[in-house]
Amino acid sequence: MGIEFDRKIILEDGQEYYGYAFGAVVDKVCEIVFNTSMVGYQEIISDPSYTYQAVVMTYPLIGNYGMADDDYETKTPTIGALIVREYNDEPSNFRSTVTLSEVMKAYGIPGISGVDTRRLTRSIRDFGSRRALLTSAETPKEKGLEMLSKTVLPTDAVSQVSCKERWVSPAETERFHVAAIDCGMKLNIVRSLNKRGCRVTVLPYDTPDTVIESLKPDGIFLSNGPGDPMDVPATIATVKSLLGRYPIFGICLGHQILSLAYGASTYKLKFGHRGGNHPVRNLLTNKIEITSQNHSYAVDAESLKGTRLAVTHVNLLDQTVEGAACHEDRAFSVQYHPESAPGPQDSAYLFDRFIKMMEEDKNHA
Repeated sequence: MGIEFDRKIILEDGQEYYGYAFGAVVDKVCEIVFNTSMVGYQEIISDPSYTYQAVVMTYPLIGNYGMADDDYETKTPTIGALIVREYNDEPSNFRSTVTLSEVMKAYGIPGISGVDTRRLTRSIRDFGSRRALLTSAETPKEKGLEMLSKTVLPTDAVSQVSCKERWVSPAETERFHVAAIDCGMKLNIVRSLNKRGCRVTVLPYDTPDTVIESLKPDGIFLSNGPGDPMDVPATIATVKSLLGRYPIFGICLGHQILSLAYGASTYKLKFGHRGGNHPVRNLLTNKIEITSQNHSYAVDAESLKGTRLAVTHVNLLDQTVEGAACHEDRAFSVQYHPESAPGPQDSAYLFDRFIKMMEEDKNHA
């Protein structure tokens, strides 16, 4: 006779999925989404873009290589919850220092395994992202639905994950100084810039343009982050004031913020893009890039037509905007994550493009 289920998921439409606890055993209401990556669960649970979200992993085996000290994307994980088919608590990896469950317990992140993740993923795909409650298997459905109906998902995600004070990451050989607006930035972005000779000054999301100017940067970086880009109007206003004055590069939420600063609009996708296998066409080269993605919102293609931004990349799965640029202002952005090594090197050229822009800017100064 098998072990009885001790946890379950209740969706706001009444669906229930039973499983077993790992990580923190706490009740939590989150937006439920899915990720199609085959590896990278450590980067996923430590990616600030997943703040307040319960992530369903479509790859069935999770936890098998443990957690390595050097692979975190942020020092304090803020993911809402993790939902998996099979959880392995005895990792085989010489770099592992702790199990996934132990890390999740330390940060109050609940997990549930044994779930039919294929069925759950199809539900999200067909009916969209929605609120979900992770709770005890004993919780009556009616009580769970009442909790869901009374819970308003927070809209302060960026302010929760952005740094509170500026910090600097030096490069071994410094050629450029980049001011990075932190909306929930992944550490591998900082490492990617450092590797290319950039000293990076990481700034809180609400840093005014006058402070950024006082740093005399060679370029501005707009980071990824969680939630609706319209929740950070101060950041949009700051970027708008910086347009045309510095080379600007945005990734993910940074792409949406840049587009909004130019007067475009954004909208929420039915279930978002999350995973390391999304094909994107580069309209400038006509090449296809395999990309890594993590976002719920997209830039409206029609709204870009009235701006000075031109579409540079398009998602081949749903034709959404994946990149935009204004050549005159030396500003460009992509919706996907080049630092996540998709392809595995399909998109690394984007960092090099930013470096070239700063180099040209210096030469013409």
